[in-house]
Formats: sequence, structure tokens, C-alpha cells
Amino acid sequence: QVQLVESGGGLVQAGGSLRLSCAANGRTFSSYAVGWFRQPPGKEREFVAAISGSTGITPYADSVKGRFTISRDNAKNTAYLQMNSLKLEDTAVYYCAAKWGVVVTTTSRYDNWGQGTQVTVSA
Repeated sequence: QVQLVESGGGLVQAGGSLRLSCAANGRTFSSYAVGWFRQPPGKEREFVAAISGSTGITPYADSVKGRFTISRDNAKNTAYLQMNSLKLEDTAVYYCAAKWGVVVTTTSRYDNWGQGTQVTVSA
């Protein structure tokens, strides 16, 4: 098990940028794939991006390709989501999640979740 804490959310104007962080405890962080998911108001939680433990595989949702970048620093036990060119429809609670082993994009495959951080994009 790994415990996750997100930070970096907030209010930003459309077209702006934010960087979310996901800090993890534990000594085996590099063995975990990390995913970012989001839940817009009134909608289901959806996949945003993920990153493998150490091989550099980074799948993205089509809606964020070219705008968002996921990365990680295993020495700091932290993953990041750089969000650029934010749109109104990016407004959501953003969650990071982790799973042992290979990276996947399916929400239900992740068994360690943070508490979420709110991102609000205004016009």
C-alpha cells in the first residue's frame, strides 16, 4: 500500500496553467504506476494520464493530449501533472492514484487513491 496526497489545485483563468503534485510515502514508489483521474461536477470519474514506474510509458486521454504532461521524480516519491492551455471543461476534482506493476488507464485497476484537489477554470 502507498498513501498519496495531492496538491496544487486552485482557480485559474481559461488558457492558464497549473501543476498538480502527488506525494507518496513508501520506499517502493518506482514499482508503482501512477495515474491522474478527474471527476467533473455531476459526472463519472475519468482517466486523464498515467505514467509507468520507471519505463517512461505515458498514456493520455485524447481530451488532454498536447496540453497536459505527466511526469514523476522517483527520488522524491512524487508525480506531477502539468496542465497548460486549460479549458472550462477541465474543471473537476483531480485525483492521483497508484497501482503496483504495469501502467493501465482503467480506474478500477488502481487501488491507492489520494483525497483529490479541486481545479476550477474560469472564463
